[in-house]
Amino acid sequence: MARKSEKSTPKAPKEPGRIKQMWQVFNMTRRYDKNVVWIMALGFLLPIAAGLVVALLLSDGNGFAMAMWIIAGVLAGFLVALIILGRRAERAAYGQIAGQPGAVGAVLRSSLKRSWRGSEMPVAVNGKTQDAVYRAVGRGGVVLISEGSKTRTTRMLEEERRKVLRVLPNVPVTFLYVDSHDPEAVPLHKVASRMAKVKPALNKAEVMAVSNRLTSLGSTGMPIPKGVDPFKVRPQRGR
Repeated sequence: MARKSEKSTPKAPKEPGRIKQMWQVFNMTRRYDKNVVWIMALGFLLPIAAGLVVALLLSDGNGFAMAMWIIAGVLAGFLVALIILGRRAERAAYGQIAGQPGAVGAVLRSSLKRSWRGSEMPVAVNGKTQDAVYRAVGRGGVVLISEGSKTRTTRMLEEERRKVLRVLPNVPVTFLYVDSHDPEAVPLHKVASRMAKVKPALNKAEVMAVSNRLTSLGSTGMPIPKGVDPFKVRPQRGR
């Protein structure tokens, strides 16, 4: 009986291999970014061309040296192409969830640098409009990120800033506005890079102390779904 039950137990599906995963990411990116193919091709060919030029100039007719320079160019081209794919894939993935509740939370969960501490759950939410405010703490102080219309979220940001300054009056507070319908707002895929440009004002120990202090404030907003995983979102039809 035990053997029959073991045989009848379905095996867990195997995860796709690394090459298959890369192919899936490439297909997803190509679907939303029509320029990724030629940009990757350019990134792959330029290092190879550079390797050929260096091989001709420095090898002095040595076949082994020429081969090594060419191989180095191919490897460098492959690496550059992968870097380009990773960045364009992230941008395409975040483009799919831009404007959805929890999109900023997905960025704070997956794209923040180690020097920043942020939560995928907002600290304030408007239950009617689903506008939200997220908070992150790093070397630049406190950054409050709004998700929704700037005209509607400005007041929410000001309220959260007052809460922060009430317990941490000397810590700088920066606003970022994320709105997929506003061309002047910060695009979703640039949130992490924009935060990295905030002028440092705290050291590592102070970042930890500020983060712990703000945790006591809790979240006053209504609960909404956690940040969406941009790499698990199903592509929308009609695009």
